[in-house]
Amino acid sequence: METELLAQAHGADYTLWGLYARATLTVKLVMIMLVLSSFWGWAIIIQKLLVFRAARAEAARFDSRFWSGEPLDVLFDEIGADPSGRAERVFVAGMTEWRRSHRDDGGLIAGAQARIDRSMDVAIAKEAEGLQSRLAILATIGSVTPFVGLFGTVWGIMNAFIEIAEQQNTSLAVVAPGIAEALLATGLGLLAAIPAVIFYNSLSADSDRLIGGYEAFADEFSTILSRQLDS
Repeated sequence: METELLAQAHGADYTLWGLYARATLTVKLVMIMLVLSSFWGWAIIIQKLLVFRAARAEAARFDSRFWSGEPLDVLFDEIGADPSGRAERVFVAGMTEWRRSHRDDGGLIAGAQARIDRSMDVAIAKEAEGLQSRLAILATIGSVTPFVGLFGTVWGIMNAFIEIAEQQNTSLAVVAPGIAEALLATGLGLLAAIPAVIFYNSLSADSDRLIGGYEAFADEFSTILSRQLDS
């Protein structure tokens, strides 16, 4: 009997696919969930990296145009009422309210400065929502998948002990396959969680820097308009 178990253990497939194939249905479902979570997390990471890269490039281009000395009205007319860039949308929100605050006789409606500031704040809030969208999903993947993997491991070890009891043999040849299958679930959980946590922190910092740049621009733009209002 011992010889048969040893021969069976030596002949077992310990590749990832082999460990998955021998796992119980519950552990298989856990592994599938973890693999899908990992792909989902990487899809979000790649998409956000591309979005943030484009946002930084667009902000740099707009900042160069804004401080080039070109009249603000001319810049606004060139950009149009439906800009594609995030920094441009903040600028357009402020300029649109600036123009709306002028009466037909050329005077300004009272409270123009406050309305311009609120318009840009609303525009920044919308851009912040777009930049930070799906980051919560990344955080959830990073925090939940280790526990899901641990659940699969506990379930797999439980079944390994049941198998030990049924065969009435505690040799390593009997224990090792079941333990290896169970630990694979924990490994997949960490494989999904570690990149998600690292990139969540990195992308959150990038988002904060972009939003901070929009807020700094809004303050500078508001100061320029305030000088014109005072004059």
